[in-house]
Amino acid sequence: MPVHLYNTLTRRTETFVPADPNRVTLYVCGPTVYNYIHIGNARTFLVFDLLARTLKRRFPRVVYARNITDIDDKINAAARELGSPISTITAQYDAAFTEDMAGLGLLKPDVVPYATAHIAQIIAMIERLIASGHAYAAEGHALFSVGSFPDYGKLSRRDPEDMLAGARIDVAPYKRDAGDFVLWKPSDDTLPGWDSPWGRGRPGWHIECSAMAETHLGDSIDIHGGGMDLQFPHHENEVAQSQCAHGGKIFARYWMHSGMLNLGGSKMSKSLGNTFRVHDLLKEVPAEALRYALLSGHYRQPLDWTDALIEQSVRTLDRLYGTLRDLADVAVDSSAAIPQIIEDALDDDLDTPKVLADIAGIAAAARKATTTEERIAQKAALLGAGRALGLLQMNPIEWFARGADDSDDARIQSLVDERNAAKTARDFALADAIRNALADEGILLEDTAQGVRWVRKRT
Repeated sequence: MPVHLYNTLTRRTETFVPADPNRVTLYVCGPTVYNYIHIGNARTFLVFDLLARTLKRRFPRVVYARNITDIDDKINAAARELGSPISTITAQYDAAFTEDMAGLGLLKPDVVPYATAHIAQIIAMIERLIASGHAYAAEGHALFSVGSFPDYGKLSRRDPEDMLAGARIDVAPYKRDAGDFVLWKPSDDTLPGWDSPWGRGRPGWHIECSAMAETHLGDSIDIHGGGMDLQFPHHENEVAQSQCAHGGKIFARYWMHSGMLNLGGSKMSKSLGNTFRVHDLLKEVPAEALRYALLSGHYRQPLDWTDALIEQSVRTLDRLYGTLRDLADVAVDSSAAIPQIIEDALDDDLDTPKVLADIAGIAAAARKATTTEERIAQKAALLGAGRALGLLQMNPIEWFARGADDSDDARIQSLVDERNAAKTARDFALADAIRNALADEGILLEDTAQGVRWVRKRT
């Protein structure tokens, strides 16, 4: 089955056909490193990590680039507020981002370009835009002339006149037109800056991604991705400046955008103050439960982030790991093949809700399996299906013992054995008393075909 992806540019699902099947290119807008990322940011990065993994099983070479924005006015503001050097801020939160992504089980992209390492390429791109009449210099700035690109607004489907109407309020005097956007801006002595033909300054945000994509992936790329909130103006501006800098060549052939995470009916954002930081969540919630929750909805749709969603994700993983624990006597290859039904769902525009439903079906079949051959086949299918989404990567014993004192396991098991003996002797009063005492400790007993097992209740 070929890969099908929803292309924001055309507003339809299309068969993915890379320009060069031997070198598929994917660029995703990474974080601006001035604070910890929130779980809404993580959804975008998880989605495109999943896409990169899926494509790498389909094509001989995939080059996945996800940048780091380490020069930005938000970083400058954070440094002033904290009284710290800008380099200290970016180093701290770059390291935190790397740690958080690893904690969530994301793979490192093939290329991680930093904006500050591409100043020469940024300046060269701006010079080409000015030379071709698509940009101009004014009062230490370099600006893109939106009017020079007739297709401006095609990605976001916004009417240019409507966009200009919103931009005409308090227009900077150095702009020729209200909608023109900054490619380069001047820096005073308190701000980071580099020498340029327009004076000491720093790049605008939009031009950074265009220059980094060009440097590492080429003039035209297969897929460009990011959060839905970046569609305008960031991605719209990338299209304009990249195509104009490359003589009209299409910048990205497929555009993919992940939906917003909502909290209490509002989108999650730092500016609204309604965020959950990944750095904190990873200390409280199993990483796989966060992955499961983020993948429970289709990536293009909004997703409500609630305590109930997390609790349901943990309970579901408890059942899946419980199935694997019941199959502990069955030996299978840990790198079991991903079932074709799972691959087909991923090829259908990353249909993770269907993948999770299929995983539940495989687990149900595994629990009903009676013969050794059936149990081996179903356990291998379950592990392979989980691997496709980065789930079921732990040993079941480790999963159920998370956050617990392992030295207490023997005592708990002895009480469970004592209760079993009491039930055999028909001393139901003692059996109930032991069950209640364990429940008070947060230990739940479950009757299975393999006997009674216990799990620690999530607090």
